This record gives sequence, C-alpha cells and structure tokens, in this order.
Amino acid sequence: MPTPPPSPAHGTPVARGTVTSGPPEDGGVAVPEPQGSSAPTPPPSPAYGMPVARGAVTSGPPEDGGVPVPEPQGSPAPTPPPPPAYGTPVARDMVTSGAREDDGSPTPTPLEAPRTPSHSSPVPSSVPAGDDALPAPPLPFPPPTPGTSTRTPWQNYDPWAPVPAPLQQTGAALDTPRRRTRRALLAGALLLALVAGGVGGIVGAYLERNGAGGDVVELPQAAEEPRGRAPDSVAGIAARALPSVVTLHVSGAGESGTGTGFVLDDRGHILTNNHVVEPAGTDGEISVTFHSGDTAKATVVGRDSGYDLAVVEVSDVSGLKPMTLGNSDNVQVGDPVVAIGAPFDLEGTVTSGIISAKERPITAGGESGGGSDVSYVDALQTDAPINPGNSGGPLLDSRARVVGINSAIRSADGGSGSETGQAGSIGLGFAIPVNQAKRVAEELINTGKATHPVIGVTLDMDYTGDGARVGTKSSDGGPAVTEGGPGDRAGLEAGDVITEVDGHRIHSGDELIVKTRAHRPGDRLELTVERDGREKSFSLVLGSSDGD
Repeated sequence: MPTPPPSPAHGTPVARGTVTSGPPEDGGVAVPEPQGSSAPTPPPSPAYGMPVARGAVTSGPPEDGGVPVPEPQGSPAPTPPPPPAYGTPVARDMVTSGAREDDGSPTPTPLEAPRTPSHSSPVPSSVPAGDDALPAPPLPFPPPTPGTSTRTPWQNYDPWAPVPAPLQQTGAALDTPRRRTRRALLAGALLLALVAGGVGGIVGAYLERNGAGGDVVELPQAAEEPRGRAPDSVAGIAARALPSVVTLHVSGAGESGTGTGFVLDDRGHILTNNHVVEPAGTDGEISVTFHSGDTAKATVVGRDSGYDLAVVEVSDVSGLKPMTLGNSDNVQVGDPVVAIGAPFDLEGTVTSGIISAKERPITAGGESGGGSDVSYVDALQTDAPINPGNSGGPLLDSRARVVGINSAIRSADGGSGSETGQAGSIGLGFAIPVNQAKRVAEELINTGKATHPVIGVTLDMDYTGDGARVGTKSSDGGPAVTEGGPGDRAGLEAGDVITEVDGHRIHSGDELIVKTRAHRPGDRLELTVERDGREKSFSLVLGSSDGD
C-alpha cells in the first residue's frame, strides 16, 4: 500500500482529481472535476447543524490539522467518514466506506454512527466521478424559494427550548402535565398571597394598637367582672327602678318645662309634681318618654297646688312597670337613698345620698302671686343631688321602694322653693313623704281633686314671734275662728298662740299649716296654746276642705 500524501495545510486547495462535497446548485449531486483543470477553491465550511448534501460522504477531521485528505484511487482502506453534526439528517443506505470492488464501485456498508465534523473543516466526498456515480436521493425539504431564507427547521433547533404541546385534530393545545403543574403553582401562589395578606393585616392591627415594640406602655387593668350587683347597692336599686321612671316634656302658652314622674299602676297613671304640669294649663301638651325610649301623649287626671302633686295618664301603652311604694314613717335619719330624674333634661340620671332630716317644714311656689300656688310640705331632707328637672322623680330606699317625691331644693342664694329655677344643688333637697303623696294621688285618681285637713282658724302670717298666732279676723272680714268649725269646737279663740302640735314645737304659721297638711281629715291633733301668758292644751279633730 503506498504511503498517503501528507495532509495539506488548513485552507490549502485539494489536489485535482478529488471530488469535493457540498450542496451544488443543481440539486446536490457531486460533479467530478475534469482532468487538467486548475485546482478549485474549497467550499466554505457548512454552518453548525447544516444538512450535508445527499450522496456525499463526509470524512472526519484528521488529527493533524483538521484538513481533509483526498482519497487516492485504489486506496485499500479509506478513512471512515466522521459522524454528521447533531441533528443532521443522513440518507439511509447512501453512505459508503471501505475499498472498491473489482469494477471500481464502492461497497455499501451498514450505516455507522456519524462523527461530528469540525466547524471550520470542508467536507470532502468519497463519491467518484463518472458514470457509476450514485443518483441523488430526494431532498428531505424542498429547495428554497428565491428570496427566502435557506435555513431549515433543523438549523433553528434549540434543545433547551420548551417542548410545545401536542396538537389535537382541531389544532387546540392539549392540557399537558406541565400546564397543569403551572396552574397549580399559580393557584397556590394566590392562596399564599391571600393568607399572607390576612396575617399581615392582623399583625399590623395588633402592632398599631399595642405598639411596634420598644418602650410600649401597658397599664395594669382589672379583669372583667360579673355585671350583676347587690340588690341594695346603688346600681342594683337603679336597675330595678329605672324602667318605672319617665321624663315629662310640657309645653303651653308661652311656657314649657321638663320634669320627672313614675308609674303608679298598669292603667297608665303617673305621679309627678304640680309645678311640672302647670305650664300646660288647659290646652297645653304633655309628652311622656319612657326608659325604653318610647313616647306617649298624656292628659292631666288631677292636680293640687297645696300639696304640689299631680297625676297624669297615658293611654294605649302596654308593658308598664309600676313603682313599689314604701312607707315614709319607717325612714330614719341617715338611711341611704337614691334619687332618679332628668336634671337639665338628662333623663335617667341617678344620684345617691342619705336622709338628712325628717319632718322639715318647707313652703314652695308662690311665684304667681296671691299665695294660691304655695305648697306646704312636711318634707324629707336629703343630700342626694337634686337639680332642675328632678321634680316629680322618686326618692328610693335601699329596697328600691319610693319613700318620697323630689320637689324642692335650697339654693345657694338663700332662697327656697321648687327646683324649677336654674340654681344647682348644694346638698339641700326636699321630698314629699310618700305617705302623704299616696293619699293625695288616690284622691286625684278617684275624684279629680284632693281634700285638705283644716283646723278652722285664720292665722296671722305677719306675726314674728315664736309660734302660730290666731288672727283677729278672716280674710273676708269675718271672725278668725270659723263658727262650728274644728277650732271653734275645740275652744280656740282669736289671739291664741299655738306653740306645739302633738308635742312638736311650732315656730311659725307656715309650720302649723305644714303639720296640719301632714295629716288626713278626721285625724285628731293635740295642741299646746298660750293664752294670756298661760299654756293650755286642746284636742282637735281635723276638718276637711276641697283643694283647689
């Protein structure tokens, strides 16, 4: 075997008589170069992934420089072709290797694994020129149209690109596992975002309320306790009494006012002060507001200025809760009491105190002149704060029972009277004893008017000495001692000075009236009288007169 010539340098033209491979313009068939022609310029190296023309056999790059070595005629062992580039199609059964047989044609061999050629090496062909050259097989792709790209889909292959979803017959993409995984990841991300947002909102609210750390001051506080209170506590008394207390708004001809009252029975009768409803007159309006917030119109059943009491009635109101009446004779000085009312229209106001004194004679009213609206009360004194708007409200004992009706206060200016004025409380409040109020209320409900107990004498209200002096004549010019009246029957005379009633000292005419009004008609009184410098005792049965 002759020694093969040395490999030409890279880029050196191949010796004449050697067939070069490359995509010829006439369809890819290798054309033998005629003898005697000049050495052709080797074709440029195909681009990476470029398909090799069918019918051409490629040889691998030699190890000495990567220049292809021409295969001489009659060479017994030609160099096996290198494998084509990855992805380059090779026509089946068209690759030849090995020695020619006797007729000079190449012996077909099975297709071997191609080797990748060098990117810069030309691809030689081992196909001989002549009549016995193999015909060109059909191209896997049609020849490119002039003006279009000559790149094939194989040249655009990217092994790392995502695999497109297989197509259905309709052309729609199938729901592949990768797409389902992507959807699941997206749903999970959305759910995680929602949960994180909620947790972040809660944490943010907590930090905003309690501080974000550092020096956060948190003050000690008592734990929550049961809401129930002892029945005899102020809270317990108020809880039981408030549903029975009402607020009255009264308006009349050029005058209006606010007061308090409480429910007497389930028929709709409400007890209050006379001076609360007096502004309504005969054609005014009275509105009652219950603790529940419900309101109803009320009408006057009866009123009495001498006792400063009045009864009004509401109709078509259900669910009324009457107030329990106590006994004012059982009250002792120092007993705890609770006052409920609407001072300055602040309804449902609760104050507390004690009984400061009993049988405190007071007079209230008289603003209209003539003394017709003056009330005489043998009152309970309390230091529970009472203010304008409390009038007519209940004064309660420790069992939430009514023992008095709040009516008057002593003001800081030294005056006394009903608390319809705008002076505030200085701890001197007065209430009508419930025993007296009960009798008057019953009379007002049953007859529309109240009766007043009388002794049948006219008093000298200008007398400044100690006690109550009987006048010399009546207001109409008649005798001061009514003929046939209680005083006349008991033996009283004009000029007598009454100093005691039932053992209680009397200092003025007002006090005598108060003590008399504290009794019922028909009650018997024991009087101590001074006459001509000597004391005498008289027993007197009270008479009756219709109240105004």
